[in-house]
Amino acid sequence: MPSTIMSEFTTRPERPLPYSDEFSSPDEYVEKLVHFAANSEIFQFLCGGVHILDFFTSDPGTFATGVPPEWQPFLLACEPMALLDLLMRDDLDSLSAESGPVSPPESLLQYVKDIRRLSLQRSFKPSKPKLSVLPRSVALGMKTKKVHEVTHFAGYIDRLSEDIGRVSGKSLTHFVDFGSGQNYLGRTLASPPYNRHIVAVESKEANMAGAKDLDILSGLADKEKRVRNKKLYQRIIEQLDPSQHNDEEALKRAAKELGVSDEDIATIDLRSRKELQATYTVEEGKGFVEYVVGRLEHADLTGVISQLRGFEAGVDPSADDLRMMAVSIHSCGNLSHYGIRSLVLNPCIKAVAIVGCCYNLLTEKLGPPSYKPPFNRPTLQPINARVARESERRDPQGFPMSNYLSTYNNDGVRFNITARMMACQAPQNWTDKESDGFFTRHFYRAVLQKIFLDKGVITRVYHNQESADNEDDQSPYNSSTNPVIIGSLRKQCYTSFKAYVRGAITKLTTNAEFSQYSDIIKEKLAGITDEEIGRYEEEYRDRKRELSATWSLMAFSACVVESLIVTDRWLFLREHSDIVRDCWVESVFDYRESPRNLVVVGIKR
Repeated sequence: MPSTIMSEFTTRPERPLPYSDEFSSPDEYVEKLVHFAANSEIFQFLCGGVHILDFFTSDPGTFATGVPPEWQPFLLACEPMALLDLLMRDDLDSLSAESGPVSPPESLLQYVKDIRRLSLQRSFKPSKPKLSVLPRSVALGMKTKKVHEVTHFAGYIDRLSEDIGRVSGKSLTHFVDFGSGQNYLGRTLASPPYNRHIVAVESKEANMAGAKDLDILSGLADKEKRVRNKKLYQRIIEQLDPSQHNDEEALKRAAKELGVSDEDIATIDLRSRKELQATYTVEEGKGFVEYVVGRLEHADLTGVISQLRGFEAGVDPSADDLRMMAVSIHSCGNLSHYGIRSLVLNPCIKAVAIVGCCYNLLTEKLGPPSYKPPFNRPTLQPINARVARESERRDPQGFPMSNYLSTYNNDGVRFNITARMMACQAPQNWTDKESDGFFTRHFYRAVLQKIFLDKGVITRVYHNQESADNEDDQSPYNSSTNPVIIGSLRKQCYTSFKAYVRGAITKLTTNAEFSQYSDIIKEKLAGITDEEIGRYEEEYRDRKRELSATWSLMAFSACVVESLIVTDRWLFLREHSDIVRDCWVESVFDYRESPRNLVVVGIKR
């Protein structure tokens, strides 16, 4: 990989990646990061080799089999919040490494140090944006988290675009928001003092309609003016119940009953207020929004550009009158890849600034590994059928993006959906109450899976024939159980294990969405008593700490998963140095407010 150079851009941080001071260069960091992910067995176990459903379905269980024996006494003796402090906040050099059930073993401390130093740093140093407080009209519909994100990212985009204009001598003309949703970011950038030209790309028409209503309320757009015969319209609505005043068909029927001709009805304009279109006026020096309906399936923006005002016939690649930046706050899954890749594929895209999220929605590029991993459970296939489908799909748009990760050790780096889902966690933000709540929910679900297995609702699945023939060979690495997808239950169902089991059975036997489970649940669990449910809870209650400790280790370890996913995106841009002038990653939000806070920036030559 080429070495880094001094940047011309003043907005660029000193380092292109926010890595620890322990590394002397981005190359050294990348090398150590990828080597750890590809070779640490305990990391691979915690990031992709554990599923809560099967935590208690094998004997010995997941904790006893997968967690290093020397770690287990300490983890079982450590309170959950104390463990989280050890993993993420305590000064490890001041801790005693003496052996014993209440002292962390040296190998655990070293693992924690490894995860910490290999995780990208998330500290946030805000610069004061031009608009430090969003006007009420612009902030409509935003929650506190969204206000924080939009305020800081709009300011960041403004500073970055001005920097690009200074270096290149040419200002950017448009900002394309990938997956604009309610267009909170675009509306802010189009409003004073930024006054940018925004292209909002959104696949859901309901989101777009809501965004246009907010544009009207903010003063960015005007509502379409309606001309109607008010006296005739008043006569028509007097014939109807108030609940029908916005029903265009009911209004037409009432008009005909009054003897109004079809020609006159056509002049009345019976559309409801919600059906009136937002109208946008283009003025010199003022911001403007163009909406493009469409679901992006790739990074080629030809179809988007053809819908823009003045570019219906396409863009001359040799012309320089369309200079765009692709931006996004929390574009889900592959949408982040499309945004980043758009810099390479589209001549008119001059820069990108993409904050990703929802790593679990990424597709997989490489397919199943060509070797058997130490924990040879094939990508948790029986737990989630999508895992097998995505792994076999070999989507060229999926993870990893970079050639470096795609070809590492001649086989590439992979993360299954469980690892990528854990990378969406924010363990640094967990409170005592919140963590106890989801530890309890996971415990209830794991014990219920054991009940399902014992009662014959589900069966054990073996990953190789030898295990199926040997009853003693039923470890979490070579067997699992069929999934039963329950989803969320009513709040009162989490007040006790008995309430949880009863709530789950009711949902699975009465909800039409779960009809595939209904008959067997009724057959196998109709006679289960409260006493029997209580015995299961009693049998596994003392093992709840096993589950909470493992889940905490999984979420903490997944900080490296997220770091590797983000680093992969940066590597992709750096590998295209013939096109990309500079690229970097930095924090743009406070982690406490918005934990997916890393932006990937790329600027074209």
